[in-house]
Amino acid sequence: MTPLFNLQSVSVNFGRVQALSACTLRIAAGDRLALVGSNGSGKSTMLRTLHGLVRPTAGSVDCEQAARQAMVFQRPYMLRASVLHNVALGLWLRGTGWKAAGAQALAALERVGLADLAARPAKALSGGQQQRVALARAWALKPQVLLLDEPTSSLDPAAKREVERLMAEFADAGMTLIFSSHNLGQVKRLASRVVYLEHGRLVADLGTQAFFGGTLPAAAAHFLKGELG
Repeated sequence: MTPLFNLQSVSVNFGRVQALSACTLRIAAGDRLALVGSNGSGKSTMLRTLHGLVRPTAGSVDCEQAARQAMVFQRPYMLRASVLHNVALGLWLRGTGWKAAGAQALAALERVGLADLAARPAKALSGGQQQRVALARAWALKPQVLLLDEPTSSLDPAAKREVERLMAEFADAGMTLIFSSHNLGQVKRLASRVVYLEHGRLVADLGTQAFFGGTLPAAAAHFLKGELG
């Protein structure tokens, strides 16, 4: 089966900083792939490279051109507009008429449980609510691939549970999930596959059960011990 993404020896440099180093990775439709590693390990750069926001310095990235993608950032940007307009704008920019975009945006807000806040200024919402607006904005585009960068960092437990529930439901509906997380409990709950990065190098790529219960490369084992200890 042709993979959705095929990275071959991809390196990314930002000046003298090497964010990714000779990473080779294949991602198939239906994967629930978690990127883990310490701060600065290359997780965010990997997501941005997969989404086409960062060009490799070396190597190649092949992706399924027909697969629609959307990305949710760690701190989603909210326009100085209503919640509804924040979601509708992405649809309008994709060519949907404004009236239809509004109707689809409202349906997306209903999907994440925020339809009653559609008229509220988006910037007035809590962090958890803004993250759910970002999920609605992504889901409204009907992506086949959803990339998320630390989607629940700095959220309270209730907001984390809600975002995780939505991610799980999206995946159950057939969406491919690729997300970074420092929350290893979240990785266990949501991922079917775990990629461990260290200093821009791809050190381990294993099924979730094997990652948490099997034999790991030394660097990944030390990371896991420190995070769980």
